[in-house]
This record gives sequence, C-alpha cells and structure tokens, in this order.
Amino acid sequence: MKHVLLSLSAVVLSLSLAGAETYSVDPAHSSVNFTIRHLVGKVTGGFGRFDASFDYDAKDPKSWKADATIQAASINTGIQKRDDHLRSADFFDVAKHPTLAFKSAGVTDVKGNKAKLHGDLTMHGVTRPVVLDLEINGPIKDPWGGTRVGAAAAGKVNRKDFGISYNKVLDAGGLMLGDEVDIVINIEAAAKK
Repeated sequence: MKHVLLSLSAVVLSLSLAGAETYSVDPAHSSVNFTIRHLVGKVTGGFGRFDASFDYDAKDPKSWKADATIQAASINTGIQKRDDHLRSADFFDVAKHPTLAFKSAGVTDVKGNKAKLHGDLTMHGVTRPVVLDLEINGPIKDPWGGTRVGAAAAGKVNRKDFGISYNKVLDAGGLMLGDEVDIVINIEAAAKK
C-alpha cells in the first residue's frame, strides 16, 4: 500500500509539473528597443520600464502565451529634449496613454525554437494586430537553482496605424521621419516559483 501511495504521489507531482511554465522578465537582463528613420539616418531608442510574463512549454507551442506592459514615459533615446518631445501629444502623449501593451494570440510557423508570434499591440490608445519573429532559448537551470529562458522578438509596425502621425515636410521635399518602426525585444526570464 505504501508503494502504491508513493507511486501515485509521483504521478500527481509529474502531472502538475508538466505543461507550460510561467516566466517573469528579469529587467536587468532584458530590453525593449526601436529604430526609426530620421532624415537620412536612423534613431534608436528604448523603454526602460516594462513588465512581462509568458507561458512556455517547448513541447507544446500552442500553450505559448505572452503579456507585456511598457511605461511610455520611460522612453529613452539618449537626448533629453527629443525624449520630452516623444512623451508629448505629438507622439506618445504619455499623460493620456501612459502604457503600451502586448497580448499574444498564438504562434504559427513553429520550427524548433523559432516561430511567428501573433498578438495585439496597444499604443497611443489604439490596438492593432502585430506579428513578431520569435526565437526562444532554453530553458536552462541558472546558478541560483531556478529555471530561465531567453526570448528574442523582432518586427515592424507603422506608427500611423496607432495614430502617431507627427512629421515635418523638408524644404527639399520628403518627410523628416519614417512611418515604419523596427522593434527589437530581448528578454531573459525566470520561472515563477
């Protein structure tokens, strides 16, 4: 009887450990960055305050889920005057729209640790579907006894689709800013205990 109870306990424990595990972002080892055309060059910036969690099971891509919230006021391009302008009503209007949010809707085209991550991005009060190229690394055991995964996601959005349309016409023709924004996200996350 004791042997049966121990075996049953082991089965229940293994079932509870199976399936997708939830991971929380380690902000010290993660970044949310963007690049946009300015005149004939490119400007890169990022957001310093964000939180995200995702569910991941390497054997079951249908279980992959991700949710993220970014504090719009944490935008940083390295130039204070430009950052203040980006926080204004001309761009992110952080007084009215303090956060950006992403909620996943599923993955497609799974090939090993790579996939297309589909979801809804809310920015400037507007929600639109986006598709990001996703790569997952891990899971691994970290030196502190926890489990970690890495995720890299990249994609493009058109800022005008989100109601961010500020621009200036140049004297020689053309516009000061591009409409397409490249997004690059690198995440290291620890399994929730």
